[in-house]
Amino acid sequence: MRIAIAGATGTVGAHTVRFAAAAGHDVLQLARSNGVDLLTGRGLDLEGVDVVIDVSGPRGGTSSKQFFASATEQLLSAEARCGVAHHIALSIVGAAKAPFGYYGGKALQEQLVTEAAVPWTILRATQFFEFAEQNVKKIGRFAIAPKMLSQPLAATAVADALVSLAEGHAAGIVDDLAGPEVMRIADVARAISQARGEHPRILEVPLPGGFGRALRDGSILPSGQPKIMGPSLEQWLAESRR
Repeated sequence: MRIAIAGATGTVGAHTVRFAAAAGHDVLQLARSNGVDLLTGRGLDLEGVDVVIDVSGPRGGTSSKQFFASATEQLLSAEARCGVAHHIALSIVGAAKAPFGYYGGKALQEQLVTEAAVPWTILRATQFFEFAEQNVKKIGRFAIAPKMLSQPLAATAVADALVSLAEGHAAGIVDDLAGPEVMRIADVARAISQARGEHPRILEVPLPGGFGRALRDGSILPSGQPKIMGPSLEQWLAESRR
């Protein structure tokens, strides 16, 4: 099977490329470093592709809604032209319930995908363990983390799930994907810092508006019966140290 991966060099994308290749698939990496611009469609050729997995994200200077509107439309148009049979989009748990900021772009992406003629699957996942580190702002001996509840998981678990979905048929919106434990993002950041021998004082700061409220009140936690995938944070940290 030929699988094109949009955002192939990102946190999840790189793992998805590796897992898809290990499973014996022919992988086409769609990334700016490979001459593909999802905003304009430059270099986007999906001839012979069976499945597209979209794990792309906005770059600096482009808003979430602008990016996901343009990139999704470019991908879907190219897929329709080239006869791609399956479009898979990675979204975020809670995006439809809290369509603010970055989540607003993901909610728009979901809408565009569900309205498309190309058969589709949407996987909503919680934040990655890596998210905690990426969203902590260090200021001297201190670090600032958003006040946020999540049920985080490893990016490798998300990549594994995406490749499995690519090997099946379009399934619409599938069960949410989450880690084994509800945690505060600040606590995840503390655990990662301590595992690396760092001991900054991490302060939780509530973000303003509806988005900040959704991060704090559990709106972005999975509902129903999510699919739980390990490793736990402790296991992930142990594996990272090897």
